Parts: sequence; C-alpha cells; structure tokens
Amino acid sequence: MSASASRRETRYLQGPAGRLRLTLDHPDEPPRGVVLVGHPQPLLGGSPRHPVPHALARVLRDAGWLVVRPSFRGVDDSEGEHGAGEGEEQDTLLMITALREEYPRLPLALVGFSFGAYVFARAATRLEPRQPVDGLVLMGLPVGQVPDGRYYQPQPIPDNALLLHGENDERAPLTDLLQWVRPQQRPVVVFAGTDHFFKGCLPRAAAMVVEHLAVIAVR
Repeated sequence: MSASASRRETRYLQGPAGRLRLTLDHPDEPPRGVVLVGHPQPLLGGSPRHPVPHALARVLRDAGWLVVRPSFRGVDDSEGEHGAGEGEEQDTLLMITALREEYPRLPLALVGFSFGAYVFARAATRLEPRQPVDGLVLMGLPVGQVPDGRYYQPQPIPDNALLLHGENDERAPLTDLLQWVRPQQRPVVVFAGTDHFFKGCLPRAAAMVVEHLAVIAVR
C-alpha cells in the first residue's frame, strides 16, 4: 500500500479470499488518525456508498481523519463470497495490519454500522488485549437472532467501545442489545424515536462519533 495526495483514492489489498477494495478519503491536512468505516449487510445491498457509512466518512474526513471504507467480500469488485462475519473479520484484521504498518505513528479506530459493527466487534475482540484498536464505535449492532432470520453471535465488546442505537431499530432490536450488555451494565447511547438507519439524527450521531474519537487523535 502506498500513500497518495488525492482526496479520494481506491486501493486493493490481497485477502485470504481474493482482492479487497478499499476506498480512502484523505483529509486536507496531515491526518489525525486512521479510521476504518464498515458498511451494512452485503446480502441486503449494503456497500461503502450506503448513506450511513458515506455520511460518517465525510464527517470524519472533515475532522481530519484518513477514512478507509472497505468493500466487504463480494461487494463492488472485492472478490470472494459473503463470509457471514467470520471471513470479513479475517479481512479486517489483514487491513488493520497493513494500515498499522503504513501509518505506525497514527492511532487507528474502527467505526462499524449494522453488519459492519458486528464484523468490527469481532475483529476488535480478537485483537484484545495485546494489540487493541485505539477507538471503537458500534452503531446499530445486531445481537443474536434478528428479524430477518440471521443470527449474530454476541461478542464480548471491548470496554472502549461506544455503542449507538436507535430506539425503534427494526433490524437489530434495541431490546436484544440491552439484554446482552445488561450484566456488564454497559452504557448505550439511544437516539429516541429513530430507526436502524438513525433517520433524522444521523448528523448528530456522526458528531458524537467524532467527539468520541477526538481523545485519541494526533493533534
């Protein structure tokens, strides 16, 4: 992977199931850190161009972060087939290794939405405690059996994770998440009256992500 001065850049990384596409959004100034932004369920049309990861990327770039949006397996021209989270976790760990090698002095954070949150929760858990990520935000994290019939194995979420969720999330019900985190008394930021896609309050949710990651950013 090589650096580029372009504002938006496409790179490719060889993963265990084939070539992976990465979309990089470069800030105008030297980056304050590197953040991976994960997209929703590919089997439901999720991609880096989905409104939620696209909005997050724009806000984080404007806040000075180098934003990397991977296309999960089988999305865009990323090779391989959908890996139900396990394969995507392997790919994410490979991306993190490559980015840490290229930007060793910059903090690295993960911001995942929906299926992307599940993948990044798995990857962050795998990296604990020896090589933890510097920041972790999980938005609309699916837990257990969700209404569309898929099952998402609950993850032992690292302590530094910020959990954001819509009160009326119809795809990853809030009650399932609360049941999972209740024994640990984990805080969850709930946006009242909104759905899985943070409709009507996505800018506020994105601002909260930036604020949460600001404490780890290079100044």
